[in-house]
Amino acid sequence: MILAEDVKAMLTELRKEVRLLLLTNGDRQTQREKIEACACQSYFDAIVVGGEQKEEKPAPSIFYHCCDLLGVQPGDCVMVGDTLETDIQGGLNAGLKATVWINKSGRVPLTSSPMPHYMVSSVLELPALLHSIDCKVSMSM
Repeated sequence: MILAEDVKAMLTELRKEVRLLLLTNGDRQTQREKIEACACQSYFDAIVVGGEQKEEKPAPSIFYHCCDLLGVQPGDCVMVGDTLETDIQGGLNAGLKATVWINKSGRVPLTSSPMPHYMVSSVLELPALLHSIDCKVSMSM
């Protein structure tokens, strides 16, 4: 498990503007080992492992816990994830500002799937998209 240099650079730049939190489902030990292996801790303001909490994604409670850790409101947060059923559905359940699906395969979501607000094919598209989302919100106020 390696965090690519371009992703590290992107996270470093993003963190200058926004708070970043890594939220992952799964067993505590397994997920913590993965986090340690990719040495990504320094790129995030907080890391939450679902296996350490009462509930996991897509339960709204874990998203509220994440917001509390960052000192922000759900309506100010954007969920970025690669799984419609947990990441995107969870963000929708919690009433977050927006959800972004990283759709590397380019597949079209089933009509029964949760629908993200935005889709990108690469995590590297996030800075431009997040600026766009922020501008749209600012302009609509």
